Amino acid sequence: MQGKFITLEGMDGAGKSTHIPFIQNLLAQAGYSVVSTREPGGTELGEKLREILLHDAMHVDTETLLMFAARAEHLQQLILPALNAGSWVLSDRFTDATFAYQSGAKGLNAERVLQLESWVQGQLQPDLTLLFDVPVEISVARLAQARTPDKFERESADFFTRIRNAYLGRANQHPERIAVIDSNQAIHLVEQQIIQALKSVL
Repeated sequence: MQGKFITLEGMDGAGKSTHIPFIQNLLAQAGYSVVSTREPGGTELGEKLREILLHDAMHVDTETLLMFAARAEHLQQLILPALNAGSWVLSDRFTDATFAYQSGAKGLNAERVLQLESWVQGQLQPDLTLLFDVPVEISVARLAQARTPDKFERESADFFTRIRNAYLGRANQHPERIAVIDSNQAIHLVEQQIIQALKSVL
């Protein structure tokens, strides 16, 4: 049986990483084998590219191509084999992030992202995307208390506003796939929203 592909999205500081163990546990309790991964990253090559992408300055075209290079390796080496083996794959970010960050925030023509998406993914799309959403000021405040920021996390509030708007635009375009999670709430209330969203694929 083919596994399910679930992705978590949201701007930095939206809280998605906090809830990955909760989702893993829910799926495990439901009897599924779960592979948890992240983008950029997920493979040995992907993790090397992650370090470059998160810390080195580069043109947005270069950044996007490297994102999809890491994604191509991720799909071929981890995601597709796991799904074909019947495991459920839980990925912290996927292509929606490229539409939000490189296109929405940095101004890359979305048509270029669509072309790369078609080349690298073919027809593959997540079965469900959980989009963790908070007001920009909450995101910025959370990041100020977090670890040493990467180059994206050091960006301005305007940058995060463009990311948020792009993500919410994606959710409006793909309501059958993307569930918006209001993560500016107590953790137990966020978890209730996650459980409700997962019902569509469980």
